[in-house]
Amino acid sequence: MKLFTCATCGQTIYFDNRFCVRCGSALGFLAEDVTLHALLPAGEGVWNIAGRGGAFRFCDNAVHDVCNWLVPADGSHAFCEACRHNRIVPTTDPQGLERWRRIGAAQRHLFYSILRWNLPRPTREDDPAGGLVFDFLADELDANGNVVNAAMTGHEDGLISLRAAEADDAVRESVRVSMGEPYRSLLGHFRHEIGHFYWTQLVRDDALLAEARRLFGDEREDYAAALQRNYTQGPPADWQQRFISTYAAAHPAEDFAECWAHFFHIVDTLETARSFGLNTDPKGHEELEAEVTFDPYRAANAGRLVESWIPLSVALNAIQRSVGQPDSYPFVLPPPVVDKLDFINGLVRGVSQ
Repeated sequence: MKLFTCATCGQTIYFDNRFCVRCGSALGFLAEDVTLHALLPAGEGVWNIAGRGGAFRFCDNAVHDVCNWLVPADGSHAFCEACRHNRIVPTTDPQGLERWRRIGAAQRHLFYSILRWNLPRPTREDDPAGGLVFDFLADELDANGNVVNAAMTGHEDGLISLRAAEADDAVRESVRVSMGEPYRSLLGHFRHEIGHFYWTQLVRDDALLAEARRLFGDEREDYAAALQRNYTQGPPADWQQRFISTYAAAHPAEDFAECWAHFFHIVDTLETARSFGLNTDPKGHEELEAEVTFDPYRAANAGRLVESWIPLSVALNAIQRSVGQPDSYPFVLPPPVVDKLDFINGLVRGVSQ
């Protein structure tokens, strides 16, 4: 994630900021140039971008303090590039709104990367059968408020469903522990599930499909049987030599989606490190030297990304442990996984170039 600058006063501003802390300017994110802008009032509900002009208004979800993205004032869309894909959203009672705000923050972070690569993002209006749409689903509760049926997170034909209750830290952490996962987050869910969507969007010609099957396996393998085998027998003994996670080992489709999510994790974090000027240069440990001198969103190959990522992730994990927190990135990248990441890098470069 990049750092941004308030055009009114020069203060550093951040992706989720609504107001500049120095000058008080309202801030809004514009998908067109993937930039957070300082705004000037230009009439009821209308804003100009400081130093640029143009008439904009906020996404309709701003009324709930859910979104800070802009749309053209004379445009046909009431919702921004991210929110216009939503179909079912949480309720607007205090608990529902808090969940929605956390979910929305993760969703916008996802869309930042989608916009940086200019990946296709058809809506259901564009593609009624397979356009991208989100349902943020509530659990089914009994009269006492106990969960009868937990909503499911998943993907099917462009529909990404997310269990809204996982916006609550206690719920998400309990699921993480019960599933034996090293990492679980709303942003991680979004990045994983969008990987399934982009498989159908980008892996289309015969040559790409053949290479994908060589790397990840045949996605036509019986999915239900593969998951059942994974849950009853566990991953193969050598999974750490071939996969990024135990879930990736369950089925080729999940392997692709897990690698897609990690590709997003790595690229976005490297851009953040670059924006802050972070580098690692531990004396006597030259193998852990790293400096992000390139745009991770335009990396020529995954090897370039991993060369910087491994030392940086080691440093991040060490810092986390120093303050009594779990590792930020509790994963290992064996050579077969790097090859998979390189395939994904090639997919997104094929779109964005």
